[in-house]
Amino acid sequence: MTPIPSLLAGSLADFLDGVFAAIPRALSGFVFLGLAYVTVRVVLALVRTSIGRLYVDDRELVGDLLVTVIAVFLWFGVALTFLKIVGMGDIAASLGTAVGFIALGVSYALSEMIEDTVAGIYLLKDPDFNPGYRVEAKGVTGTVAAIELRKTRIDTDGGDRIVMANREIESRWTHDVPDAGVGSGND
Repeated sequence: MTPIPSLLAGSLADFLDGVFAAIPRALSGFVFLGLAYVTVRVVLALVRTSIGRLYVDDRELVGDLLVTVIAVFLWFGVALTFLKIVGMGDIAASLGTAVGFIALGVSYALSEMIEDTVAGIYLLKDPDFNPGYRVEAKGVTGTVAAIELRKTRIDTDGGDRIVMANREIESRWTHDVPDAGVGSGND
């Protein structure tokens, strides 16, 4: 039987060996985090500037959504790489796989919301579908009051405001185009 003092001394020695072996990995990990922080901030600033030029005024929401999605992917990659650097590669691989399955389940559960958002992006980019335009969609005729990422608000001729999911509108709608010759001075 091993005496307790030698057992404690052996355990303490093993613990200190593990700590000393982990210090270089931890320092490498923290240096990586510092560099990754600066890099991600610069990349996101460039992306935000580029997307900000494409999506202005009432379309800023689309740009903000794109920047947020890019930021989530970048930071997730940083987290997985950090885990790999500090010697937890198996945890990083498991975490990446688990998040993939969770994302698959969430995307399935939110498929209609995602469909609304994608349709909203298309509607926001469409030059023939803007606030103030008269449209007909799903049996509703009126003036577009607001276009949001998930919903569009249409004011009917009867004074009602109809809120419709973008996926219902984007699939089939018509635009009332005023006669170009009337009042344009082109006789």
